[in-house]
Amino acid sequence: MNEQALLFPLPSPPNHVRDSPFGREVPSYKVISLFAGCGGMDLGFIGGFKALSTEYCKLPFDIIWANEINPYACRTYRRNIGSHIHEGDIWDLINTAPKHADVVIGGFPCQDISINGKGAGVAGNRSGLYRAMVEMVKKTMPRIFIAENVKGLLMKSRTHDLASVVKDFSALGYQVSIKLYNAADYGVPQTRERVFIVGVADSSCRFDPPLPTHFKTAHITALEAIHDLVSVPEDHATNHIWSRANKSPDQGNRKLVANRPGYTIRAECHGNIQWHYALNRRISMREAARIQSFPDSFVFESKLRETERQIGNAVPPVLAWHVSNSIAKTLIESDYQQSHAAA
Repeated sequence: MNEQALLFPLPSPPNHVRDSPFGREVPSYKVISLFAGCGGMDLGFIGGFKALSTEYCKLPFDIIWANEINPYACRTYRRNIGSHIHEGDIWDLINTAPKHADVVIGGFPCQDISINGKGAGVAGNRSGLYRAMVEMVKKTMPRIFIAENVKGLLMKSRTHDLASVVKDFSALGYQVSIKLYNAADYGVPQTRERVFIVGVADSSCRFDPPLPTHFKTAHITALEAIHDLVSVPEDHATNHIWSRANKSPDQGNRKLVANRPGYTIRAECHGNIQWHYALNRRISMREAARIQSFPDSFVFESKLRETERQIGNAVPPVLAWHVSNSIAKTLIESDYQQSHAAA
């Protein structure tokens, strides 16, 4: 099946383009990606994709090395992003990474921090992997790093965890800033709140977080995101398949509301994926991918359960694109200032 056949048309909204101010002379910045999953954050950093009715231009980043332990996520990454993904435990592979990069990115595992987790915090086996990101930053000394995690990191009960993370990165000489983003404010049809920790090496360089593009009254709704898939038959080739799991307590019984963005797509998937706002079934993987702002051309190389996990774990590409765009502006402004200071 060719790529065009994988695309579902969006007949009603007009096309829009998210422009970037970068000219042709802008250099390509080298990126190392940790805990890359299926590639949501990486796709956002690269840019050059269309999500729903908006085109997101290519950004000046080149991902030169990426790591992920899940083999199914690696298969998806290779198909959609590139062959530079290295499969395996980061501690086994960290010394094979390049010795330098301009940017290091990663959404370190959040299971021990999430309100749905066991509360072990950054001392837990999973979330404690942020130390691998600290080690990668120490090894490569990038100009900027970006670490993404769940809102739970900002909870009062996690104060010590957050302080540990900030202390470890700051000790390497970085100015560290923290901001909570709601993906719906940036054109993602999902009320997903995530923390981005940004570290900048140059004291004269300032990172300005991207401004929201959508006010609450203009959030993209579930209806706008997936309405055209209502009558589309189930199709494995496009990941338009859905779980037959029975109703389960709490979020497993949650139903999309047509006139608001989708709820947070979760990775603890079986029996938790949301129900369609109009149909007597759970949403399909393609519908979940839409709600996460993946383009329809992004195909998941796995069966239902692993696809659920990949989508739920991912950073929404559109949110990542906005953060990446601001990172690029920071680097370009810094380069401009340095070139004029040297002249």
